Amino acid sequence: MAYNKLYTSQLGAGLGLVDETKTLLDLWSSSMTINQLHQVALESGRFPNVTARRLRNIVVECFAPRYLVAAGAPAAHLKRLAKTIPTADLTQLMLVFTSRANLILGDFIRQVYWIQYAGGYTQITNADARIFVERAIGNGLTTKHWSESMIQNVSGYLTGCCADYGMLEQGRRTSRRILPFRISPAVATYLVYELHFSGISDNALLIHDDWKLFGLAREDVLEEIKRLSLKGLLIVQAAGDVIRISWKKTDMEALCDVLNQS
Repeated sequence: MAYNKLYTSQLGAGLGLVDETKTLLDLWSSSMTINQLHQVALESGRFPNVTARRLRNIVVECFAPRYLVAAGAPAAHLKRLAKTIPTADLTQLMLVFTSRANLILGDFIRQVYWIQYAGGYTQITNADARIFVERAIGNGLTTKHWSESMIQNVSGYLTGCCADYGMLEQGRRTSRRILPFRISPAVATYLVYELHFSGISDNALLIHDDWKLFGLAREDVLEEIKRLSLKGLLIVQAAGDVIRISWKKTDMEALCDVLNQS
């Protein structure tokens, strides 16, 4: 899984876009190009309050980098799941794919949100996000030096995106209440299998950065996997620092079918 290692301002094209993503998943098929998806979406009448230019930005700069990577596997999986799993679970999966496409969001969640959460703070502010952004610029993590207005905007994008994904309070505000946030069993199942099929070893899987989006350290991930084992979704053997997992499903399509039935 190769992600862009530098921070960009691409979140400005669209934050969580939960409803828009669900609609685009419904319209999308694996045979479509990005331009064809934009055209189908434009002609569908399902984006009546969105200009053609704005819709193109959503499709090209948001939907495609998040869900049409890896030959469209994320879109195929989410489309398969969208009509049966709860929206809250689908939203958590969107968080994973959006954070992979926008490293700045993933790092903000891992380095600011969960640190504040664990520290007993009740709110996260745009000022907190700004400190994170300014530090990133100082460390050379952005594609170029951002202007004052860009720093301010990106700070708002980060907290706004967390709000869209259920981690922070919604609404137009510069200080947002931290909401309780825990990975769902379905998302844990999806993620452990998806990481496995991407070629990550059983031991490396436990410390993958994607789990940290949910505040999970290695021992927490192991507990989640043990719970999945009790449900018969896999078999885990743990001895000290070494674990071995026997996988019950042979591909992601089979796993999605199980999640749809649960």
